Amino acid sequence: MMWPRRGLDPGSVWAQRLRQLEQRLRTKEERIVVLETENAALHLKLAEYQGLAGRSTNEILQLYAAHGQQMKLQRISVVTQLHGAIKRLKQDLKSLHSFALELSKDFQHQSKTCLYQVLAAVQGIQLQNEAMQKFQIKAFDLEQSLQEVTERFEKEKQKRKALHNSLIELRGNIRVHCRIRPLLPFDDATGHSVSQDRQRNFSEKAAYAADDETVLVKCSRPGHASVNKTFQFERVYSDLESQDAVFADVAPLLTSLLDGYNVCIMAYGQTGSGKTYTMLGPQSEGNLAFSIEEESELGIIPRAAQEMFRLISEKPPGSYWVEVSVVEVYNNEIFDLLAKDSYGKVFGVKRDVVTTREGKSDVPLLTHVTVENASEFLHLVEKGLQLRVTHPTLVHAHSSRSHLVVTLTITTVVFGDNFGTLWENEQTSQRLHKESSCTFPQKVGESKSASSSRASSPVQLEATEKMKQVKTRLQLVDLAGSECVGLSGVTGAALRETSFINRSLSALADVLGAIAEQRAHIPYRNSKLTHLLQDSVGGDAKLLVMLCISPGQKYLTESLQSLGFGTRARQVQRGQVKKKNFPVPSKGK
Repeated sequence: MMWPRRGLDPGSVWAQRLRQLEQRLRTKEERIVVLETENAALHLKLAEYQGLAGRSTNEILQLYAAHGQQMKLQRISVVTQLHGAIKRLKQDLKSLHSFALELSKDFQHQSKTCLYQVLAAVQGIQLQNEAMQKFQIKAFDLEQSLQEVTERFEKEKQKRKALHNSLIELRGNIRVHCRIRPLLPFDDATGHSVSQDRQRNFSEKAAYAADDETVLVKCSRPGHASVNKTFQFERVYSDLESQDAVFADVAPLLTSLLDGYNVCIMAYGQTGSGKTYTMLGPQSEGNLAFSIEEESELGIIPRAAQEMFRLISEKPPGSYWVEVSVVEVYNNEIFDLLAKDSYGKVFGVKRDVVTTREGKSDVPLLTHVTVENASEFLHLVEKGLQLRVTHPTLVHAHSSRSHLVVTLTITTVVFGDNFGTLWENEQTSQRLHKESSCTFPQKVGESKSASSSRASSPVQLEATEKMKQVKTRLQLVDLAGSECVGLSGVTGAALRETSFINRSLSALADVLGAIAEQRAHIPYRNSKLTHLLQDSVGGDAKLLVMLCISPGQKYLTESLQSLGFGTRARQVQRGQVKKKNFPVPSKGK
């Protein structure tokens, strides 16, 4: 408590103090009023919230009650469903039980039935096995009988073939083989104005190999019934047979060559029928080499050279030597394809064919080159082929426009008076080989002048007194193909070539016809081709004609013409071919 200061009026002090206290009291009262107001508001809010809490509690209780009721109902529903499922399962179990009983009874019944069936089947199998054993015994006996009959048939077939060959040799008949090439992409009728039906017919095969001696040709024309024609030959090759099979039937003639007989193998047929493939093998433009990698595709000419030199290698050394000439007959003119100019370059030189006093054909100044193995021979033939004339036609992209004649002259040395034998023994052979080595013709690359200068030596004169020579020839002829101008589509110079080709082939047919009819005059000189082949065709050689035909309906006319030519050729009887057993004086080549 503060006491009034001295000098001041105590009443005023207390009055001021009272006023302060009253003011503070009023302030407190106002604050109390405010707080009471706020308290009242809070009470109101509390009451409101308590009302909300009560309502929420009621709602929660209701929800709890509803949830409990729902859970109760769900439990009741699940129990009801489970009860129903259990009831259904019991019914299913009863059904399965009854079905299992029925199935067991049925299985037992079926087992007994199957057991009876198995027992019956076993008994049947035993009976069948016994019957099978009997059949096997019979089949084995039949197979043995069939094998015996087959062996007898093959023996009789070989005897028949041997007798037929003997008959051919005695009569001097021409051996004719026929080869049917496969269908090729250019056999369709593209580029020709024909109907669709004929285009389909063109792509069909018309010629077949019925067996190894028969050709079957189906001749059909629009509006006419199909007619089958057959042609018989010594050998027929189907389109599936290889070059090996063809040469296997040609090889025996090479043995005859070394036995002293002339041999001529000639390929005849229309253009594009496979003559060059048969004689030489596959030939592509710009690549005429004989590939060793394609040895299975090699033709008759390279195979004949390999076989001939193989046979010569089995003979005494120096008893044989081989000369080669290659000519083509182009536009009825003969060209020497091995002739060389002064620079040693090979080029075709025109030659002429004459008839000697003995009635034999000869080509003066023809180039003969000595070869010692098949590689040298094929190298020369390749050079000649590079000069051969070819021209593309609608039928064949590399059609040969000339006849190719490759001639191998084999000179056999016969010692002394033993004319039927070659040598007394190997020592005599080697001695005579040394003595007569100077009489051999020119090697590949040698000139004739060099060999002729050697031929006049005294050693040669002494050697020729001790030996005799027998010359035989192997002529390998790849004839140009006959052509139908309408199919080949040639014009200009190629048309002129076609005219000469067809005329020379016609002349060949005339010569064979004259020989078959035994006319007094044989028209060899009507063509340079027939004049060149006069000795071979006229009976001085064993002649094999290899007919090549196309199987397609498109070439039916040309195929029938070739088959007709072959049929007429094999009917020609020229008399027995003579063996070369006369001495030939040794001359410088």
